[in-house]
Amino acid sequence: MITALSLEIPSPTSGVWHLGIFPVRGYAMCILAGIVVCLWITQRRLLDRGGKAGQTLDISAWAVPFGILGGRIYHLITSPQAYFGEGGHPIDAFKIWNGGLGIWGAIALGAVGAAIGCHRQGVSLRHFIDAAAPGILVAQAMGRWGNYFNNEIYGGPTTLPWGLKIYQWDQADGHAVLDASGHPIVLGIFQPTFLYESIFCLLLAIVLLLLDRRLRFAPGQVFALYVAGYPLGRVVLEFMRTDDANHILGLRVNVWVSLLVFLLGVALYIGFGRRSRPLSTSGESGEISDTSGSDAQPDELGQNGVHDSLSPRDDDADGDGDHPSPSRASHIAE
Repeated sequence: MITALSLEIPSPTSGVWHLGIFPVRGYAMCILAGIVVCLWITQRRLLDRGGKAGQTLDISAWAVPFGILGGRIYHLITSPQAYFGEGGHPIDAFKIWNGGLGIWGAIALGAVGAAIGCHRQGVSLRHFIDAAAPGILVAQAMGRWGNYFNNEIYGGPTTLPWGLKIYQWDQADGHAVLDASGHPIVLGIFQPTFLYESIFCLLLAIVLLLLDRRLRFAPGQVFALYVAGYPLGRVVLEFMRTDDANHILGLRVNVWVSLLVFLLGVALYIGFGRRSRPLSTSGESGEISDTSGSDAQPDELGQNGVHDSLSPRDDDADGDGDHPSPSRASHIAE
């Protein structure tokens, strides 16, 4: 008799390994690997926009710590029971290696850190976040595999061939719980929503890269597309997930946040476009003129040795280089 081949995605029975006395956690390694790849992508894209080598690393020295802090704060605010509720342990709030970083808080506070870093480096924040947007998505895609090592972020039971085997998990020790015979206890086969989100983030990153090559966006609009685009996939996955979550009016908190962030992304896209719209025309042919009155070329350097397409303009009231000349626009949207 021929037996059916059992197809499933196996989960690890351990999410932590030890090199001597030092623990190496799969979750942390995925987050760190994602950050490294994000910085590499961002630096390459920033160089294409006229930046200098090493600027991304200098800016990330502010953005990354702020982002990690923001991600943890968001998680604690939206899921406080495990730390401050009945039976919770407040000290666990500091154990970020066990998981629990909310992307919304990471992006929000990470942007604050990026703004500080850009100001110190003399780089336009909107050009920098445009350069960073695809890399952020790749980092998210890689970071989701940290949930795989922790046996978390999955959906309902499934018989699909790509179903994910999930074990009963001891979060404190980072290992599957064993039964009396020493075998890991299997909870079942579930939808791998972490994998779905990872794939979605990679596809969205590719879309942003292709659009950025083919179209001319105002500074900040590529990042706005990321802000509006990511919630479209996230809200679908939130309806699939079965892990514990707080609810508002019957819906998971992250569903409401996804809707609000989508609207924010749309508003940012429209707002960035309006701020960069030429304000006057000159000449009989109606040629658009730069209202800033500058004739700087794309290859000219700013005061700090930064290409003019990235450095804040002296005559720009808010100092973020919002009004590129027509000659610079083609360079920025390359």
